[in-house]
Amino acid sequence: MEKNGKEFEFNYTAPSEAERKEIVSIRRQYEPQGEKKESKMERLRRLDAHVKNSANAISLVLGICGLLVFGLGLTMMLEWALYFWGVVVGVVGAIPTALAYPVYKSILKKNKQKYGKEILALTEELLKEREEI
Repeated sequence: MEKNGKEFEFNYTAPSEAERKEIVSIRRQYEPQGEKKESKMERLRRLDAHVKNSANAISLVLGICGLLVFGLGLTMMLEWALYFWGVVVGVVGAIPTALAYPVYKSILKKNKQKYGKEILALTEELLKEREEI
């Protein structure tokens, strides 16, 4: 074929799937926070994580602090020969350590009661959407 002066050349390149995900990821960082809408699945994940993580965090802090105080009591007895005060401090440290798991269970139960209805409603909506597809 001969080229006449009226030929049009067009090159189109689409981003690959990996590039597209990276572009979307970068774009999300610069979107205004107030206008960002959370999907139902993201909200479900966030609520579930909040229920579990808040109970974990509180019980871990309680248990670790109790163990540190218990360790101080052991040090007082074994290294400093302060037997009476070492036993007292050790018992004081053992109490929050022993209470860490029951506190975890009670906070988890309270959070499940508090957020359970919303989580169940979201799961019902998501399951119905999946069935319709």
